[in-house]
Amino acid sequence: MVVKKALNEMGIHFVIVELGVIETMEELTADQRLKLKKTLHRSGLELMDDKKAELIQQVKELILVFINNEKDGHKVSFTVYLSEHTKHDYPYLSSLFFEVQGISIQQYMIIQKIERIKELIIYGELSITEIAWKMDYSSVAHLSNQFKKITGLTLTHFRQLKDKRLNTMDEVTSKPLQNL
Repeated sequence: MVVKKALNEMGIHFVIVELGVIETMEELTADQRLKLKKTLHRSGLELMDDKKAELIQQVKELILVFINNEKDGHKVSFTVYLSEHTKHDYPYLSSLFFEVQGISIQQYMIIQKIERIKELIIYGELSITEIAWKMDYSSVAHLSNQFKKITGLTLTHFRQLKDKRLNTMDEVTSKPLQNL
C-alpha cells in the first residue's frame, strides 16, 4: 500500500506492485527514481535496481531447475550450484533474497519442492518412498513432516483428496449428457 500510494502521488502509472516487484507503464526518469527511492526509504523500504531483481529471478529459476532435474547419482551442493550459476557467493544471495522476498532461499526452495511433490503425487506414477528419494529427502518421515508443515495435510490425506477428485470426475464423465 505504501508503494502504491507513493507511485500514485508521483503520477506514475503501474501494472504490478507485489512484494519485491514494481512494474511501471513508463520508464522512470532519474529524478522520479530518486524521489521514489527517498519516499520508500522513509517508510523503511528500499528501491532496488533492476540487476538485483534480475538476480532474484535467476535464483528462483535455478531453484526450479535444481528441484526438477533428475538426480543422476552425484550430489551437488545446492549452495555451490547457486554460486556457480550466478557468480555470487551464497551469503550475498541469501541476504538479498531474504531482503526482497521476505523468506529465506531455503524456505522458498522447500515450498517449491512441496509443489513438485504434489505434482508427483497427482501423477501417481511413483510411491511416496520413490518421491522421497527423488526429491532428496533423507526419509519418508522427513518428507511427511515437511509436507504437513507446509500444506497442513498429511501425504495420505492429500493422496486421498486426489483419488476422491478423480473418482468424482470419473462419475461425471461416465454419466450421459442430458438434452437441454
